[in-house]
Formats: sequence, structure tokens, C-alpha cells
Amino acid sequence: MLSSVIGGFLAGLGSATAALLGAIAAVGGPAPVTLPQTPARPSSNTRVFVFEMDALWRAVQLDSVQDGLPAFFPEGAYAQIKAIADPRGDWLDRLVGEFRLDIAAAHALLGASARRDRLVRVEVPPEFAHWIPPEVCYNSAGYWETPNSRIVYSQNGQLRSFGIASMISWRGVWYVVHLGAILRSDAGGEVDAPAVGPGTPVPSSTC
Repeated sequence: MLSSVIGGFLAGLGSATAALLGAIAAVGGPAPVTLPQTPARPSSNTRVFVFEMDALWRAVQLDSVQDGLPAFFPEGAYAQIKAIADPRGDWLDRLVGEFRLDIAAAHALLGASARRDRLVRVEVPPEFAHWIPPEVCYNSAGYWETPNSRIVYSQNGQLRSFGIASMISWRGVWYVVHLGAILRSDAGGEVDAPAVGPGTPVPSSTC
């Protein structure tokens, strides 16, 4: 089922994805996975990041992993940085599988108002970003990582929020790699620290 979803996504890029790739091209040349990693530090104040977070929010509203893939760490990039036997299989079976479950959990958190709830902002504390060097956490290339960013949204006039467990960089662009949790408490989806109000981001030394 998940493979067919991914296949459908790759076979026919939607307008949102085309817009995202156009934005990436405008700021950094070709699609990121066609080139090697760089040490460029990402920013959340870019058109690319706005496109990504809009895609992620739409995925949560609709309970659709396909809609959220533009915000997710790309398969080709993961294949380049991971020093494991089958990085592409790990990307699809584990990372995207968990992403699908976490999107469903966040969608359930929103409840009946999901399609009406409005994304207000995504808070990415710049001081949390840290460089993960090669040969750490089974990686063959380095990257920036930032934990516990906050998705702040409005539900029936009330500000609420939940976290993005981890984002990592590819060529100076942030991508979600773990939405609900890095270390899973069970086989189901998780929502990272849901709160009434904007919540409080918490630093950690994840990779």
C-alpha cells in the first residue's frame, strides 16, 4: 500500500510539488539530490521552507502522506548520506512508514475541524541547529540537524501547537525526517508534545 502511494506520487508530481521544486531551483540550482551534500546552514526564512511547511500542514489536514512528501527528506539524499546496507529500503519502509503513521496521529489530534484549522507559523529556534559530522549515526556525509521545532496553528480561534521531532539538512534546505518521535514508544503514530498555545521548544542532542 505504501509503495503504491509513493509510486503514484513519483509518477505524477502535483502542482504543489512542482512549485516546491521550482522554488528550490530558484535558490540553489537543480533538485538537491542530483548534487552532493554541502555544509550550508539552512534557514526557515525562505520560500522553500514555506512551501515545505504548507505541504506538511496540508498532509496533516487531509491525513495524506503523499501531500507531505515535499517536506520530507528526499530518498536520493538519504541514499547518499546513510552508510547502511539498504538506505532506500530503510527510507521507504521505516522513515516514510513512520511519517505516514505520525501524520495520521496529528490528523486525529486536529479532529473534526482539521480542514478548517489554519497554520499560523512554524517556529525553528536557530540556536538548536547543530552539525552532525560524517561517521556519526551511521552516516557517510554530514548534515545540520534541529530538534523540536513547533507547528503553531489556530483551531476555532485558539492557538495550539505540536512539535516536529527532527529536521535535517540537504544542501542548505531543512527537511522533516522524524515528525512525531525519533525513538518510538510503540508501533503506532505519535504526536510530539501537543499543547494549547505555542508550546516551548526544547533543545536536545539528537542526530
